[in-house]
Amino acid sequence: MSQSSIERLRDYLGQLPPKAQALLMREFERAIERGEDVAVAGFVLEQLRMIVRAPTEDMTPRADDPMRRVFRPLEPFLVESIPHIRPGQIRRSSLAPIWIWLGREGAPDAVLAYEAALAQASAAPDINAAVRTMQAAASEAIANVTGALSSGERQRTLGRLGAPSVVDDIAPIGAVLAASDSLEKLNNKLTGHIRVFADSHITSTIAALNIPPLQTPQVLPFAISLVMQRLASPWQIVRLGIAVAASDDEIRVAGTPFGVTVTMAIHDLSRVAAELRNDIKRGQFQDTSNHLKTLHDGVRGLRTELDIRSDSAWGKQLAAIRSEISNSLQSEIDSVPGRVRRLLRQGPDKDVTTANRIDPVDVEETAALIDFVAMCRNYASELAINEVSLRAHTELQHYVEKATETLVESLRTTDQRVRTFRLMQMKAAIRFCEVMFGPDYASLMSKAAEMARPVERKAAEPTKPAKQPRAG
Repeated sequence: MSQSSIERLRDYLGQLPPKAQALLMREFERAIERGEDVAVAGFVLEQLRMIVRAPTEDMTPRADDPMRRVFRPLEPFLVESIPHIRPGQIRRSSLAPIWIWLGREGAPDAVLAYEAALAQASAAPDINAAVRTMQAAASEAIANVTGALSSGERQRTLGRLGAPSVVDDIAPIGAVLAASDSLEKLNNKLTGHIRVFADSHITSTIAALNIPPLQTPQVLPFAISLVMQRLASPWQIVRLGIAVAASDDEIRVAGTPFGVTVTMAIHDLSRVAAELRNDIKRGQFQDTSNHLKTLHDGVRGLRTELDIRSDSAWGKQLAAIRSEISNSLQSEIDSVPGRVRRLLRQGPDKDVTTANRIDPVDVEETAALIDFVAMCRNYASELAINEVSLRAHTELQHYVEKATETLVESLRTTDQRVRTFRLMQMKAAIRFCEVMFGPDYASLMSKAAEMARPVERKAAEPTKPAKQPRAG
């Protein structure tokens, strides 16, 4: 489902009365229990829970929820519904179907014993012991069913579990539950926020990861994800792979288990590029600067620190990201000068009517686009938009400056109808000057507009006839 479709669904669900939302949640929960269209029911139920509950409540395991207690080790790796996930991530929507499967046929006795133990437990140690026992039973049941998957029973298992995405997530869920103690210890060892992933951090991180439970192909991406969450620039995780391989050659890095760091970094950049594209389509530029900086720094960092061949898988992925960014930005950048000309164009005074207006919302949107062009120019080198951003920025500078000066002169007209419209255009021009040239220049143009007064033209006096000389 596209991002716009998800937003429309959320808007519709959010407008429903609380009783209707609660009724829908109960019906979808029953549908999941019956195994009817688990994918759709699980997705809609997830959206309803996000609307009904406070954000912090949705993210934090509730004390009275047996499923959340068991799946608590998965919390750092959960992502909301997205088309594709990378290694080290698990879809939140997969948890409910897997819990239902555990209670129905995966480990029904263990689930019953676990719920009974929770009902009888009164102290935290008893509760924790019951949770650990259930986690072990769940990981064992998942190991058994994933073994069936590798033995050719995928279709039958798919029917029992639900959507294909749930089948994809079940093995990683079992691996994380089995290694939950080791992952928790790693999380406690890691440094807080890391601005620059320097050699000292890399050495200590490799030492912390160097224990057998974290070195398996299924668990290692989750351990690396914990490290990435500490990094101010997550793309720097590739330095782990370079350090382990003792080389920046992509073939040698890919030949180590830590080659997955490059895959994870490229996937995250691809996700940011998709978010940037969606924001541009919706005309939302609040996060554009952060997205552009993340993409610029990430692409430049990967190309600088890794010897990536253009015809390799990683090289093609990076090229695709740059191409996607360039295509998304280029059309939007090219449209900005035209929008500015439409607002500031000064046609003949005779064509101005009382119906002519400048929409303030349109002015603010255009100002945001002008700022967008300036941001693109700052990050153009790595995003393959050097030429188009430089051309648009230069054109905007020349046109806005010239149009503003011409508008100041046009304010001297005595025609009140024309002057009213030119004042609207002047206000828009000053706003654009503020974005392009700064507040000082905008203030100067504002004062010039205030000083521009209509010039009253005096009527020409009739020419007096010349005195005729007297005769004789």
